[in-house]
Amino acid sequence: MKGSLTDRYAEIVTSRSKSVIALMLVVTVLVGAGIAVGETGETDLGEFDVDTEQTRAGDYVEANYPSEERIVSQVVVRSEGGNVLTRESIRAGLELQQAARSDGAIGSTLAPPGFAGIENIIGTVAYYEVSAAAGEPTDERPTLTEQIEALDALDEYESLTYEGVLERALDPDSNVVANADPYDFLPAGYEPGSTTAEARLALLFQVDDGGEDAVPERAYAAQVALDDMVDERFADAFVFGQGVNEDASSRATGDSFAIITPVALAFVLFVLGVAYRDVLDILLAFVGIAVVLVWLGGIMGWLSIPMNVILIAVPFLLIGLSIDYALHVVMRYREARAGRLDVAPDKGDDPEGGDGASAATSDRPPDPDRAIRRAMALGLGSVVLALGAATFSTGVGFFSNTVSPLPAIRDFALLSSGGILATFLVFAVLLPALKVELDSVIERRLGRSRAKPAFGVGRGVVNSLLSGVARLASRSPLAVIVVALLLTAGGAYGATTIDTEFNQADFLPQDAPEWTEYLPGPLEPGTYTIADDFAYLSDNFGTQGPDRRAQILIRESVTDGQVLAAIDSVSQSPAGRSVVVRADGRAAIEGPHTVLRSVAADNETLAAAIDERDTSGNGLPDENVTAVYDLLFEVDESAAENVLSREDGRITSARLLVSVRGGESAQQIAADTEALADAIESDAPMVSAVATGGPVTEAVFQDALLENLVQAFTITLVVILVFLVLLFWRQYGSPSLGPVVLAPVVAALAWLLGAMALLGISFNSETAVITSLAIGLGVDYSIHAGERFMVERERTDSLDDALEASITGTGGALLASAGTTAAGFGVLALSLSPPLQRFGLVTGSAIVLALIASVTVLPCLLVVRERIGQRYE
Repeated sequence: MKGSLTDRYAEIVTSRSKSVIALMLVVTVLVGAGIAVGETGETDLGEFDVDTEQTRAGDYVEANYPSEERIVSQVVVRSEGGNVLTRESIRAGLELQQAARSDGAIGSTLAPPGFAGIENIIGTVAYYEVSAAAGEPTDERPTLTEQIEALDALDEYESLTYEGVLERALDPDSNVVANADPYDFLPAGYEPGSTTAEARLALLFQVDDGGEDAVPERAYAAQVALDDMVDERFADAFVFGQGVNEDASSRATGDSFAIITPVALAFVLFVLGVAYRDVLDILLAFVGIAVVLVWLGGIMGWLSIPMNVILIAVPFLLIGLSIDYALHVVMRYREARAGRLDVAPDKGDDPEGGDGASAATSDRPPDPDRAIRRAMALGLGSVVLALGAATFSTGVGFFSNTVSPLPAIRDFALLSSGGILATFLVFAVLLPALKVELDSVIERRLGRSRAKPAFGVGRGVVNSLLSGVARLASRSPLAVIVVALLLTAGGAYGATTIDTEFNQADFLPQDAPEWTEYLPGPLEPGTYTIADDFAYLSDNFGTQGPDRRAQILIRESVTDGQVLAAIDSVSQSPAGRSVVVRADGRAAIEGPHTVLRSVAADNETLAAAIDERDTSGNGLPDENVTAVYDLLFEVDESAAENVLSREDGRITSARLLVSVRGGESAQQIAADTEALADAIESDAPMVSAVATGGPVTEAVFQDALLENLVQAFTITLVVILVFLVLLFWRQYGSPSLGPVVLAPVVAALAWLLGAMALLGISFNSETAVITSLAIGLGVDYSIHAGERFMVERERTDSLDDALEASITGTGGALLASAGTTAAGFGVLALSLSPPLQRFGLVTGSAIVLALIASVTVLPCLLVVRERIGQRYE
């Protein structure tokens, strides 16, 4: 074998094992000190600049319109088939608000008006009616106590009934309560004029003094506390807000790991037990994993990498690689002691009990220490090149993401590539030295042989299976390749149909399956309804908050008479499933048209000015719109500046705030909002209308990020291909082996994308990162299999023998590694958290597919390659 450099390296590690261990421990202490010394903290995924008309419009809106500093969450009370507008239910809603205000933790976070809901409109109307009946009419806004007392006092006046109050409160044209539209708080299925409804909405407004960039922890905690209050007072009600969302996600993650950890540990220990059949080797693997995680924490600390949700994947990646590297090193060592790698086993070394070469040539007892070091030197020397190549290929695969414009992705790339290098150093340096010392002590002092058979090499089911694969590759390689090509073509077609949308609803925790009810008390998860609650809220009311509504920025000839008519027309006949439609059939779009009507309802001067300039009878000015806008700014500047911008007294733009269904994907919301903007431009061609706002820019951001990740992944494959070509050219004089080794990885990627399409899993920025992680492990498998074949081909004259030795030798380690890693990742599919579910499902599937491609497609390609080469010799 042309491996003098690797042989010398292995000889140094094994002959100076004590020094190697001491050096690695010192380095581990130095690197691990970063855990205590470095500062990491936490951060979100962050954003990067994407220069599009949508983002430029968003920047304009941010600079020219007031930002909503309040935190908005929603309280929904529902009664399917019932009525939530009864006096008792409305009174209970007002009492809830009263209790929340008096609660120190909640009340201290409230911002004016605190709460706004249909119960407040009904309570206010009742207060006005009772005041008028008592001969003390007023237009002052009543307190919550006065609203509750007014509801109770209705029975004291014969002229008043709750039904009458309800009818007046639900009449959007009554304008009893200024700037309060009852349809804003009633579900889409509500029939106008009806005094019954199956659900109602109230908005909660909060502020937090934690700082501009700080997480509003007090406000979020108040949302959770309010949710508990709501559960105590109503049979079916919920609070939806970021605080409730994060609390549910945190609890679901904790519950998930409580269930998953013992299952994953049991799976991993079972597979490792079957593969190693030795407790000490399993413990050594776990020691190595612990050292790798110490290095990981140290790297994170020294580089001051803040924690974010993506970095959760890095420990899983390194644990999978650690198990893989450990298995390859240990199994090669075992093969060497058994005489399968050009070393003759001594009598005590033969796991089958045969006579070794050392015993045959000398009357002296064999030296176990010498045999152990020789075997490890040969085993490590034969595998370290593959380990190094796999480390480089996998590391490059992740390091390439450092060019990402997203800070969180760059941190992920840096930490994962550093961790991969650490894994190589621990399992190609420290673990071989530790195993040499451990086996030597046990054999010399305790007299117990540490020679064990390699997994898949001895007699057994695994060996029979791998031998069958070798025979199939030798006898029918073309048939296997054709089947693989057909599957690859099918996967490639599936990739063209795969969904690439990004949906926030896909990240909400799901309720546990029924079987978890039989788990012991400490392991039984909580109940999670937030995903269903969000779907209901999205379908019936839409989501609220400055970042949850889409916007349309209108510029150029904003004051032209056709513009308001175009906006009003779009609102009357909304298109697209993501735009919320109010109970009156109009789109839930706030803009100059709604502000003019709302303010005019309480201001006679503005109403007269509009009526004077309204030639179409739609309640909006068609002529001299500038004068009406100027008057609007005089009458209610805060309302005007929320939908209009002006500079030096001149109206420069208008914006529309579009309520959307949060359950729809960002891409769908963006498409529907752009359709509204196009419709406005079509009816008023003198203006420019651009879709923007939180959901729209999120779609632009996610699409740009996905494109960036795909480009990085493509570049990674090219870099790995070049590396493999140069490696095999230098080592074996065979550059064509590089594309052959990489081909199964590409096939496995196509299979994975096809499987994702069949399973309905989107290929977006989240799953693209997961896919790159999983394919990184696949490259590792293929390199090990290809390099082992070349080693065996140099040792034997027969292609069939080389194929048999490489598949049963490396195939066994690959099978054990893939089984362990796939089980560890796969159990994440049991998680209550959808991101963890997808992480486990995609990664587990990718590992299995990469293994299949490495032990079936790759051997067949190697056979065909050699036979073609022989034909042209």
